[in-house]
Amino acid sequence: MRMILIAGGWSTERDVSLSGAHGIAQALGRLGHEARLLDPATDFAGIIPAAREADFAFLNLHGSPGEDGLIQAMLEEAGCPYQGAGPKASFLALNKAAAKALYEARGLRTPAWRLYTGIAGEARLCDLPCPLFVKPNNGGSSLGMSRVERPEDLGQALDKVFAMGQAALVEECIPGMELTCAVLADRALPVILIRPRAGTAFFDYENKYAADGAEEICPAPVDAALAAEVQGMALAAHKVLGIEGYSRSDFMVDAQGRPFILETNTLPGMTPTSLLPKAAKAAGMDFDALVAELVRLGLSARAAKAKG
Repeated sequence: MRMILIAGGWSTERDVSLSGAHGIAQALGRLGHEARLLDPATDFAGIIPAAREADFAFLNLHGSPGEDGLIQAMLEEAGCPYQGAGPKASFLALNKAAAKALYEARGLRTPAWRLYTGIAGEARLCDLPCPLFVKPNNGGSSLGMSRVERPEDLGQALDKVFAMGQAALVEECIPGMELTCAVLADRALPVILIRPRAGTAFFDYENKYAADGAEEICPAPVDAALAAEVQGMALAAHKVLGIEGYSRSDFMVDAQGRPFILETNTLPGMTPTSLLPKAAKAAGMDFDALVAELVRLGLSARAAKAKG
């Protein structure tokens, strides 16, 4: 098929997007497809014309645009199939506060949270106990995240996020084990245990993408009941957000063994060190097979919508 591989963009995760696109392009070539890279940052106006001529668009964008549903909406207007979540699900999942509100409505356990918007006169007090995590409400790869140990440091952490032009999500810290679980179609993949490298406070950008970053063990060495609960919560989050194709949800497990869902990613990373390819490999699916399955799911979703 003639494809466009949409990657890059102008978010703080641009480099991660382009890094993953390189491996995806090679996989698409091995699968017999012709893929042309299209970067919204340099050719935004070319997206719709290119999509009208393409058989499929493979998205590898992180942050906005991409995970916010904008590009997906443009592709739908152009009548071009693509993999993964549609515009609505993408928008809801990227907005951490909206996603957490939906988790709670579904009965999914998530850390207590507050949203700060940076409007004039907004009180910079928080009734949640420290330590707290402060993060951009829209974004990923842990960019802009801070761990706040004292109430008097909250303002500085909020300013860090506001300087990025974002609202800030303040979230209760759940000390314990970090797990992540991907969903592919209607099944949860093996759970992954994440151990941040020594001396780091959390699973930050360097832990995620550096060669000497966090240790990621798949399948996670946890008991079967916990793994099943995490997989069930990942599937539930996938469904409550209305996601199609695939996703990956992140969790913290407290001292009582209770998993708390943190967020759901609609365009999980596809770099050589990313978690989704690692989970797929543990399930018996190599990288090329994973890419092929994502294309198949995208085409199937398009066909189903055409019938409906």
